[in-house]
Amino acid sequence: MTNELKETSLQITGMTCAACATRIEKGLNKLDGVEVANVNLALEKSTIKFHPDKVNEQEFEKKIEALGYGVVKDKREFAITGMTCAACATRIEKGLNKMEGVTLANVNLALENAVVEFNPHQVSMSDIISRVEKLGYGAHFKENEQNGLDYREEAIRKQQRKFIISAILSLPLLWTMVGHFSFTSFLYVPDILMNPWVQMALATPVQFIIGWQFYVRAFKALRDQSANMDVLVVMGTSAAYFYSVYQTIITIGAHHHAQLYFETSAVLITLILLGKLFEAKAKGRSSEAIKKLMGLQAKTALVVRNGIEKEIPIEEVVEGDTILVKPGEKIPVDGEIVEGNTAVDESMLTGESLPIDKEAGSIVFGSTINKNGFIKIQATKVGRDTALSQIIKVVEDAQGSKAPIQRLADKISGIFVPIVIAIAIITYIIWLVFITPGEFGPALESMIAVLVIACPCALGLATPTSIMAGSGRAAELGILFKGGEHLEQTHHINTVVVDKTGTVTNGKPVLTDVIVADGMNVRVLLSFIGSAEKQSEHPLAESIIKGIEQECIKLREVRDFEALPGYGVKATVNQRAILVGTKKLMDKYQIDISHVLGTMEKLEAEGKTAMIASIDGEYAGMVAVADTIKDTSQQAIERLHDMGIEVIMMTGDNERTAHAIAEQVGIKRVIAEVLPEGKADEVKKLQALGKKVAMVGDGINDAPALAVADIGMAIGTGTDVAMEAADITLIRGDLNSIADAIIMSHKTMTNIRQNLFWAFGYNSLGIPIAAAGLLAPWLAGAAMAFSSVSVVLNALRLQKVELNHKSIKNRVAN
Repeated sequence: MTNELKETSLQITGMTCAACATRIEKGLNKLDGVEVANVNLALEKSTIKFHPDKVNEQEFEKKIEALGYGVVKDKREFAITGMTCAACATRIEKGLNKMEGVTLANVNLALENAVVEFNPHQVSMSDIISRVEKLGYGAHFKENEQNGLDYREEAIRKQQRKFIISAILSLPLLWTMVGHFSFTSFLYVPDILMNPWVQMALATPVQFIIGWQFYVRAFKALRDQSANMDVLVVMGTSAAYFYSVYQTIITIGAHHHAQLYFETSAVLITLILLGKLFEAKAKGRSSEAIKKLMGLQAKTALVVRNGIEKEIPIEEVVEGDTILVKPGEKIPVDGEIVEGNTAVDESMLTGESLPIDKEAGSIVFGSTINKNGFIKIQATKVGRDTALSQIIKVVEDAQGSKAPIQRLADKISGIFVPIVIAIAIITYIIWLVFITPGEFGPALESMIAVLVIACPCALGLATPTSIMAGSGRAAELGILFKGGEHLEQTHHINTVVVDKTGTVTNGKPVLTDVIVADGMNVRVLLSFIGSAEKQSEHPLAESIIKGIEQECIKLREVRDFEALPGYGVKATVNQRAILVGTKKLMDKYQIDISHVLGTMEKLEAEGKTAMIASIDGEYAGMVAVADTIKDTSQQAIERLHDMGIEVIMMTGDNERTAHAIAEQVGIKRVIAEVLPEGKADEVKKLQALGKKVAMVGDGINDAPALAVADIGMAIGTGTDVAMEAADITLIRGDLNSIADAIIMSHKTMTNIRQNLFWAFGYNSLGIPIAAAGLLAPWLAGAAMAFSSVSVVLNALRLQKVELNHKSIKNRVAN
């Protein structure tokens, strides 16, 4: 038995309100082996952590279907090559059916195809193709009309058809109702529409054909000893419909008109369908961020296999493939350049507007754009392993997770429906006994209005839609929240601790200063220094060489090279003795540098590393190397200060260098000379003082501190966006993203509170108004639909958030 937990996601259909989501969640959590199950109403998705030795995905599907809901699966057709007999087909079929995430695979020898039904959250098409190829056969994705059908779009189309039919049948009934009002007496209502049997003929298909979905779901909910929106709808519309049928029957042959409510039930169902239609379309917009990210992916790749170039779907690219990328094309997958030079636009990953120069050996990322050179790359990461796919997964996980504030809403919605039913029954009794004694009509109307106005749809959508929109917009800004809880907690941060190297600075030392002795030519000095340092493997030597090469300075022949650890290098260049290194090296060879020590100290005070050069035993000059500060670091620190957040720099560097860097960017407090394992202790000390701490680092040396902090933010550039230690990944490497993350958290939480206030306030206000008889049932239905749509539309405002880095003050308040 293994204690290792697995995680899976299932797309669910048929949920109508928060009670549905709560019911499925409870059902899944009761299964033996399930550690935790979360159901997101807005995403219509369930995320389950479980012990695979106790329970499997098929049992989750069975449970969800037993509760009265559906599980969405992808169904694709693949062309299979290389089969020779029935045994081949059987072998492939067995191999595919054993794959995790594959529900059913059928292989047809005669048609040479395989139809595979699978969970796209667990297995990709490239995984399926790879499995077939490992079995010794060929496979490629087969395009047809069924493939790639978006179940959400199909569900919306079905909903539209139902609404149109329901509206056509309900409009005549609505016409008769409007005709009863004194202020609409001028309207002509045909006598045939006043006939009870005609009204029943119009209302019955709406009630039992269009509205059958409500009955099925309500029955399954009650069978499971729970109640949801469907129960309320069925109770309200059935009461109106069957009371009207009763009135129709008892008035046969009578001379008075029946008191009918067919229009109440039919119009209610029509309005609920309309509301759900608007809601589905609005919810579709809330996943725009994911669609935009997916839209960045290339659709095809030009690969070389067996010496032949051929264009294949991106799903068929496998690790190790050689791919040709022409100028102006998207790079299909992550890989390493094996031939050619180019510049690559990586702005979609890093936010860096300037193209990055690439050559043989350079790493490139899928979905970035090859600007100006023809290159050959070898695929290193494909399918779900590419940088963009990792980003998409992080965003999907965040959107599917629950913020702590949502737990409260879930608890309330779980007990809300039974309370509403009780209030509706009490309302009916009070009206029937005290307000209008013996009159069923007014009592029935008030009861139906209470049932309908109280549907907790808005309550269930209040939090997840905001989390979806907020985390999606954050992803577009290069900020990946790993979960809803981190999106919620970030706005509490009042102290930000930043690492120096690679966070405040670029992490790549560059040649910053060249100082020459009297009578020495700069280019000659650099030629000698570069020639000597070319043989060294020291990181600072690499920085010096790069700076010299950028000046197009020719290097000279080197002999007798010797690296002197802790001192520098010694070499003979063009028959001249060259020394490049520290003050200790000069002292060792008795070279007088007393007159330049002040200059050297000044450079070191600026956070630079200075190295002295001598030629033939005489001082020749000095070069300095520094890890340069990122262009945006100072502005980002100012923004954080203006937001009232304390910024601390923590580094393993010496005090003098650390303070020099901190002073340049405006950081007032520095914790220097801290070993990687000591950083976590420093964060704990700050937390002990009551501070809410965000740690910002590169996710490697800083991993312990990132894990200990209230919020860990990892600086990344898309190469490892799913850093395990961090709660947030700032993929653009810009410190402005820290302030952006805190602002997005503030705005998202404000949006959630607005939604919850509206949902709670709406129900709290609506129920007594309906109970008092001041709200017609059809108006209650319209108001209920409007409440859900308004909550979703308010959440969608987060997708329009703009973060203008120049306008700093009072940003959070706005």
